[in-house]
Amino acid sequence: MNRQDIFDKIISILAPFIRNEDARDKISLKTHLLDDLKINSARLVDIILEFEDVFDIQIEDEDIDLVETVENAVQLIESKLGA
Repeated sequence: MNRQDIFDKIISILAPFIRNEDARDKISLKTHLLDDLKINSARLVDIILEFEDVFDIQIEDEDIDLVETVENAVQLIESKLGA
């Protein structure tokens, strides 16, 4: 799975959690999950669980704190997949 595939899957996972359509339409690697997309920390846990299911990976609790931007999520998933 390449970086673009991972990015696209992340966006599809994030979409239901984003209430602001303008923010959803402008997601990039630099997009901050909490600040730009207004995803709260409880929802972030749901998103991480979804990442685990979709990508068939295990994400440790300490890694969750590293996921602040979409790029952080892509990098974390790449590292777990060995991409």
